[in-house]
Amino acid sequence: MNTQLLQQARMLDINEQIELVEAIWDGIVKSSAVPSLTEAQKTELDQRLEDHLAAPDNVVPWSEVKTAALAKIGQ
Repeated sequence: MNTQLLQQARMLDINEQIELVEAIWDGIVKSSAVPSLTEAQKTELDQRLEDHLAAPDNVVPWSEVKTAALAKIGQ
């Protein structure tokens, strides 16, 4: 990483930092860049797929997940 560039970005006020991040993110999205998965992420995805294939009916409906999540955050 270019530490000098990072130091310059940190000197911007918070609104300018947010604009910079948004501009960088928009550029990434437009380039259709897809980051590579880490080995840990690949392993996790492989395990989840294996678990699903072994027990495809072992699922929780979205409505239950949403209700539980909202209850957890107090809404």
